[in-house]
Amino acid sequence: MKTGTVKFFNELKGFGFIKDSESDKEFFVHASGLVDRIKEGDEVTFDLEEGRRGMNAANVKIK
Repeated sequence: MKTGTVKFFNELKGFGFIKDSESDKEFFVHASGLVDRIKEGDEVTFDLEEGRRGMNAANVKIK
């Protein structure tokens, strides 16, 4: 499980980006991959899974 910070999340559109703590890479997150409600600045844990355009954050939970 990875850790990171929510860089951006648009609740109306249901997507955003999480910045990985270790690599500083940003991963796309869709509302379907959330366990908890998130907002910008939240510290989260997440898994990665292959999406249509690369790796996506999944099972996103507030730390």
